[in-house]
Amino acid sequence: MNDVFYEMIFRRKSFHIFRNVGNESISKDELSDIQNAYSEFTPLNPGIKTAIRIVPEKQTNCKRGGEYCVLLYSEKKDGYLQNIGYLGEQLDLYLVSRSIGTLWFGIGKTKEEPFENMEFVIMFSIRKISDDSKYRKDMFKSKRKSVEEIWEGEHIPGVSDIVRFAPSACNSQPWLVKNNGELSVYRYRKPGKRGIMPADKVSFYNRIDIGIFICFMDLCLRHNGVGFEKTLYSDAGDDKELVLNAKYRLCR
Repeated sequence: MNDVFYEMIFRRKSFHIFRNVGNESISKDELSDIQNAYSEFTPLNPGIKTAIRIVPEKQTNCKRGGEYCVLLYSEKKDGYLQNIGYLGEQLDLYLVSRSIGTLWFGIGKTKEEPFENMEFVIMFSIRKISDDSKYRKDMFKSKRKSVEEIWEGEHIPGVSDIVRFAPSACNSQPWLVKNNGELSVYRYRKPGKRGIMPADKVSFYNRIDIGIFICFMDLCLRHNGVGFEKTLYSDAGDDKELVLNAKYRLCR
């Protein structure tokens, strides 16, 4: 992961519908570049095989005005959802750097068959953005939980205040960080609350969200010169209030 991804955190937005974004198309060279770039991204778990396919949006159930959809596939192993979130967010930020707008489309379905024994997990809708004014101008106006709501213990300037802007399904922001000399990242589910997501899908999407959040955490720590050793923990999707997903031992 490079620092360009960190810079794109402040620019990215979710295009819930592509409207008035210009008439440019994503070129064949750009489609090839996306495939090549994905193959170079850093996985959260190198032992899990993943792949992407890019198809016209009309071949999916996504009707958001995008030109293509990027389908993300994975082996089903322990931690595969967090791994897809981690890789997918790198893809998200890469696309922003290429002036290609994105939307994580969680309820996406496709007629595409499983790919090399990997199953479809989630998709992006994408479209070329020729009007840069359509990107986010002030990230801090986004609707997100406060630092105090997602972070316990001593704050880390440039980290605690930025990681909270990670995207999540239905803006659920299902994370909590506890700083007790090391950072413990939990998948957090407020008791009795799930928003508009079907109850049987909450832990599925929220585990992808945690992978996205860990990607933001890694980018922010590295950008601010904070070294770390990261340990990942198994999360089977249990319906608990707090499920530990990662610990960071900081090396300053």
